[in-house]
Amino acid sequence: MIMKLLLLLFMMPLFSFFTGSIYDYTVTGLEGQEIRFDAYKGKKILIVNTASRCGLTPQYEELELLYKTYGDKLVVVGFPANNFMGQEPGSNQEISEFCKRNYGVSFPMAEKISVKGNDIHPLYQFLKEEAQAKGLKDPVSWNFGKFLLNENGELVATFSPRTTPMSQEILDWLK
Repeated sequence: MIMKLLLLLFMMPLFSFFTGSIYDYTVTGLEGQEIRFDAYKGKKILIVNTASRCGLTPQYEELELLYKTYGDKLVVVGFPANNFMGQEPGSNQEISEFCKRNYGVSFPMAEKISVKGNDIHPLYQFLKEEAQAKGLKDPVSWNFGKFLLNENGELVATFSPRTTPMSQEILDWLK
């Protein structure tokens, strides 16, 4: 009996690792800093794959407005990716400079990653699996697809790249 209890106690952390949570992830930021998702407990999190040379790039302006307006209850995290027609070819430094210079981006931006394919970043693999398990559409069909997580780190909605950050569809989740 004691052996079974010890085995169960030993295995519990493994089970929680495999089920996963957004709070288990830490990513590197554009400027080398750590972005720890557990630091955002109690806030909604909007995760967006971004690109600097896309027709949707002006969404950076609304992402920044959303972040500034709802920053007490929402954090926006951008993930530059070069997965769609080479629209994010720059280095992390170039991306950072572009975002600050052109859109005044102050929300957290991760280093450039892959958001689809064989080299998909583990965080995006997790988000896509969560969306599928909840019957939500995978928003990563192009740049600026969006995942929204609630204050408990649970995926609650996805938004297509064409859904603008300040759209009523997104704002309704922030009430």
